[in-house]
Amino acid sequence: QVHLVESGGGLVQAGGSLRLSCVGAGITFSVYAMGWYRQAPGKQRELVATIASGSATNYADSVRGRFTISRDNAKKTVYLQMNSLKPEDTAIYYCKAGLGAGYWGQGTQVTVSS
Repeated sequence: QVHLVESGGGLVQAGGSLRLSCVGAGITFSVYAMGWYRQAPGKQRELVATIASGSATNYADSVRGRFTISRDNAKKTVYLQMNSLKPEDTAIYYCKAGLGAGYWGQGTQVTVSS
């Protein structure tokens, strides 16, 4: 059974930083593309960043230059370093393994106060 567990969310002031982690179990982690998505209240879930099995990365325009996605296959973990946070980054952040339907974690709340 596949489990993705996110952690690292919380409340932070604008301009601050947070580091999210997502640990995967039940999958051959190293061969999966991994991604971070977010959903703000009243909005659709949107892509934040992805990292391929070969570590190529892709970012939403809204976070490029502020967020960094990385992975440690030995630890079966994908990270999202978030710097220069803005109130509009407030959302539930979800980890996803794979393409298409994929596998999803339960999410972690990030709240950025102004």
